[in-house]
Amino acid sequence: MTSHPPLFSLDHQVGMFRVLSWSSCHSTTWPRLLWILWVWLSPCSSVHQHSHPHSIKIPGDITLGGLFPVHARGHAGVPCGEIKKEKGIHRLEAMLYALDQINSDPELLPNITLGARILDTCSRDTYALEQSLTFVQALIQKDTSDIRCSNGEQPIIRKPERVVGVIGASGSSVSIMVANVLRLFEIPQISYASTAPELSDNNRYDFFSRVVPPDSYQAQAMVDIVKALGWNYVSTLASEGNYGESGVDAFVQISREAGGLCIDQSLKIPREPKLGEFDKIIKRLMETPNARGVIIFAHEDDIKQVLEAASKSNLTGQFKFVGSDSWGAKSSPILDQEEVAEGAVTILPKRASIEGFDQYFTTRSLENNRRNIWFAEFWEDDFRCKLTRPGIKIDPEKKKCTGEERISRDSHYEQEGKVQFVIDAVYAMAHALHNMHQDLCPGATGVCDKMEPVEGRLLLSYIHSVNFNGSAGTAVLFNENGDAPGRYDIFQYQMTNTTNPGYRVIGQWTNNLRLNVEEMQWTGGSRQIPDSVCSFPCRLGERKKMVKGVPCCWHCELCDGYQFQVDEFNCEMCPFDMRPTLNRTACRPTPIIKLEWHSPWAVIPLFLAILGILATLSVIITFIRFNDTPIVRAAGRELSYVLLTGIFLIYFITFLMIAEPGTVVCAFRRLLLGLGMCITYSAMLTKTNRIYRIFEQGKKSVTPPKFISPTSQLMITFILISVQVVGVFIWFGVMPPHTIVDYEEQRPPNPELARGILKCDIADLSLICCLSYSIVLMVTCTVYAVKSRGVPETFNEAKPIGFTMYTTCIIWLAFVPIFFGTAQSTEKMFIQTTTLTVSMSLSASVSLGMLYIPKVYVIIFHPEQNMQKRKRSFKAVVQAATMSSRLSQKSISGKQNGETKIEPDRTQ
Repeated sequence: MTSHPPLFSLDHQVGMFRVLSWSSCHSTTWPRLLWILWVWLSPCSSVHQHSHPHSIKIPGDITLGGLFPVHARGHAGVPCGEIKKEKGIHRLEAMLYALDQINSDPELLPNITLGARILDTCSRDTYALEQSLTFVQALIQKDTSDIRCSNGEQPIIRKPERVVGVIGASGSSVSIMVANVLRLFEIPQISYASTAPELSDNNRYDFFSRVVPPDSYQAQAMVDIVKALGWNYVSTLASEGNYGESGVDAFVQISREAGGLCIDQSLKIPREPKLGEFDKIIKRLMETPNARGVIIFAHEDDIKQVLEAASKSNLTGQFKFVGSDSWGAKSSPILDQEEVAEGAVTILPKRASIEGFDQYFTTRSLENNRRNIWFAEFWEDDFRCKLTRPGIKIDPEKKKCTGEERISRDSHYEQEGKVQFVIDAVYAMAHALHNMHQDLCPGATGVCDKMEPVEGRLLLSYIHSVNFNGSAGTAVLFNENGDAPGRYDIFQYQMTNTTNPGYRVIGQWTNNLRLNVEEMQWTGGSRQIPDSVCSFPCRLGERKKMVKGVPCCWHCELCDGYQFQVDEFNCEMCPFDMRPTLNRTACRPTPIIKLEWHSPWAVIPLFLAILGILATLSVIITFIRFNDTPIVRAAGRELSYVLLTGIFLIYFITFLMIAEPGTVVCAFRRLLLGLGMCITYSAMLTKTNRIYRIFEQGKKSVTPPKFISPTSQLMITFILISVQVVGVFIWFGVMPPHTIVDYEEQRPPNPELARGILKCDIADLSLICCLSYSIVLMVTCTVYAVKSRGVPETFNEAKPIGFTMYTTCIIWLAFVPIFFGTAQSTEKMFIQTTTLTVSMSLSASVSLGMLYIPKVYVIIFHPEQNMQKRKRSFKAVVQAATMSSRLSQKSISGKQNGETKIEPDRTQ
């Protein structure tokens, strides 16, 4: 490994540069590079004939190159702008400080002095490229034997110093541009601030290393921060160039792989922003105000203008920035925009303030720091004064610099965040050279022949092998791609509730995040983390309906009706016997109800039933006591007791209809529901049929009709009743009685009102079928009552029975529409039960009142009318009835003819 890197001839250079231009054919700066190189190859160029006015030259045995953004990017065609005190002068002085420390260290590179050639990049990649060609000129061999200047003399060419390694650059776009050149000449490069992930490509940037971690680590840390804050919808903002675009690309890629984080907008700040460009950026960010989190990978100049635009739009507190290491803990980007920046979370490679540098830098003055050619400009800017120069008048508005000013005493001073890394980069190069010297020149004093010149590729291997404690006490080492391990401090800019408003460390990231959320403060000192989400979490009982193409955005839809939330995306119906809980996260059993004794729907039927039962029992007791009296005997004792039993059962069924359903109760409901009416109307039908047959027969003959004896009447009645009983028992066999819980009857749209109704398994149709036989008996009885309406009331009960049946028909005609008209009501069961029991009680009351109450009244209050009279034969009864009928007809006929005289019937 002792071979030297080749020196290139002019012809070799042309071929090499042709390959160079093709190897980077996508870069638009290569034509400019080739032109610059040809200028360097021109022997009479003034560049070769004069020193470098815009560089710092520190003599030494081994020379290192340095690239620093001493000035900002210029405008309107001017390459360089105002001086950058922190990122430029602080970092540059850090390299000079490190060189002083190394050169004074007897243990590190003993008897070898490190020198430097330090250039200003002016924060512009193309300008930096032009400047960096200074580092490669010593490697280009020029044949000048046949070349003469315009005056015919042979050119005088000063031999340039050989640069073995370069410290820099700062911006990633600058480092990428310079790295493309340095790798061709095998010059190792160590950056102190370039973090673009692209520079980790060991195939394209094999001679590039850095003491700061790449943005891929930084992007991972920023993704972790965003997730720790509970944000899932953010925008990104990047400065055009490798640093900004690569950082945002890494953030987007990592967030996509991690999932749960969506990028609303990815905006780019142009290299040369036009007037109003930042106002447009703020306006675009406000198109989606929910995305309050803004991930910003931008240069500090761009950051400052973004904050100014937000302030101008009165959006203080709207955006919550998460800034990369280019923001870090710097004061310059937020100067005069502190309120807009409040709450900003920034990230910076873990660092420490180097006390030795503070002592060094604060003692710098115009007298003792003449080696820094830009220090006078810094002095004017820092102290806001003006130095006197020959031929230049001093602005009267600016004070004159005295040279007695002191940094930190007469101006604000705070160590720039990357000072530590500049020192570590210089030390990394020094340790690599030290190890290389020990291996190639053991025991030698100074640089030996094997290190004349220093081979770049060999030096690179030593750089990748270094491992030492840096200026902050942390290990400095490189992985196979030349990257440093990821170690970050997390800052937040806080203004309120702190003694010294400014950046506060709130966490660290070393492969995983440790964030002290309780120490964070937001606008106005609030401890509540602001939201930056596309859609807020759905409430319990609501499902997410995702917005197509945006996994972090959704609409919340309520699980309505009887649905419950299965998971965050789906609702399902509860089982038929259940209803959703109040928060709709599960199902719960539907309450089961029945008709209670104290219910208003039960009170009226019970009251009527109790009155009816008491009245019925009173009639029965009265009839039993006066069983042999004429009125009781004339009413037909046997059928009366049967009829009263039916009336009693009609009243009694009310209690069964209201009682809690069970197998026994349901069985008796089926049996007695139609049986009471069947008994009542069977007895009435038998009575009316007997009366009708007697008087119809009497018109034809004096012979009495058959089956009019009490025994026959009872047999006919029981035969009619048996039809109902047989039908009910057949029903028992086909469908045994049992209870059901009906969940459909009371299932309104509001599930909180849903109830399951415990009832007997008797359908409406079955109920009508059960009562249909009694209705047939009732209608038949009514027909006979109509036919018997002409029979004198002194002889029978035909007319009271007739009035009873007319009234009963009216009651049941009213029952039908009420019963079936409430089929869709949520109170269906209660209404139908009440309607049925009241109708039955009313029909029983009509029968009881029409047929037996008058008789009881006579028996109790007019006993003289309940005396035994002379018995008459069947013939006499028939004749009397016939006479009465004829008198009635003549009376009607006479009235029609205008006569009132009545002739007696001579046939009697």
